[in-house]
Amino acid sequence: MRYYIIAGEASGDLHASNLIAAIRKQDSNAEIRGWGGDLMQQQGAKIVKHYRDLAFMGFAEVILNLRTILHNLSICKQDLKQFNPDVLILIDYPGFNLRIARFAHELGLKVIYYISPQIWAWKKNRVHTIKKVVDKMLVILPFEKAFYQQYQVDVEFVGHPLLDALQTYQWQDEDAFRAKHSLGNKPLIALLPGSRKQEVSRMLSVMLQMIPIFPNYTFAIAKAPSLDQDFYGQLTQYQDIKLIENQTYDLIKHATAALVTSGTATLETALIGTPEVVCYTGNAISYQIARRIIHVKYISLVNLIMDRKVVKELIQHEFNVNTLKDSLEELLNESPERQLMITEFKLLRDKLGGTGASSNAAKAIRKLIENS
Repeated sequence: MRYYIIAGEASGDLHASNLIAAIRKQDSNAEIRGWGGDLMQQQGAKIVKHYRDLAFMGFAEVILNLRTILHNLSICKQDLKQFNPDVLILIDYPGFNLRIARFAHELGLKVIYYISPQIWAWKKNRVHTIKKVVDKMLVILPFEKAFYQQYQVDVEFVGHPLLDALQTYQWQDEDAFRAKHSLGNKPLIALLPGSRKQEVSRMLSVMLQMIPIFPNYTFAIAKAPSLDQDFYGQLTQYQDIKLIENQTYDLIKHATAALVTSGTATLETALIGTPEVVCYTGNAISYQIARRIIHVKYISLVNLIMDRKVVKELIQHEFNVNTLKDSLEELLNESPERQLMITEFKLLRDKLGGTGASSNAAKAIRKLIENS
């Protein structure tokens, strides 16, 4: 069978790669083409365009790059029509993917959305578009199933694929990890500033100011695979801070605490079990627009899933040197805040269910194809 998959960012590339592996176990002759990244390619997918060429964040950035986005849409539509897959699988990335879903639906293709866009937080009216142009939603957060059911959308909760990714990950021993990256013996603090140039620049400008405040700790940055070494060098002014590439999970696991940009990484950090501070600052215009249209109590997936404050969130003006210092300090040593957070992380894992999300999704996709 022929599968076309679209993932527009690093986390989507990860989940798509695990899904591809699960699809191949059920369909050894699978022909897979799509938009994504290196991980999808490693699983044998033919990548038409890399997600590094698609990642525009915030309202202002989207407007500034509108011509590029429209051009990419045109390329994708032509390629999709020519490939004529048995199914189109969309992974998050709603601004782009919902337009492609509408086009694919008009072509008569089967459309599956795996990993829902966060329309329950903003742009709820998109659910009506999804109902019209998506044949089935495969969701990974427990509360998403109830959300879609109230709109009579065909939906199935398959579990969270991060549990699969963490289970199959080849963990490196701490001593070997430290030796490989020359990290010394001081306890580690992990910096996860994001995967897009705009956000990494903004986040690191504050995160790096923690280094002289906590001299008894070693700081290391999780390098995004889509960004080059020199970009980080310019931001760090080439000071002695380690860049860890392709071993973010090991960095998180062996860290005493982590400073994490809001996004999938907040959930990854929690599931690994490392106490964290969630941080976010964005373009001022984009932030003011977002404040008026996004209606959720929290920005981190950890707090949203648990429906209570588990991790501290420092947003926009609250993300500054003083608040970050105080928040990080609370998580070091064996403080009550640290112990409580670790306990809550165990409850979070239980709430997401067991492993098998990728396999469950692959089975649902095959069933849809065979019944069409």
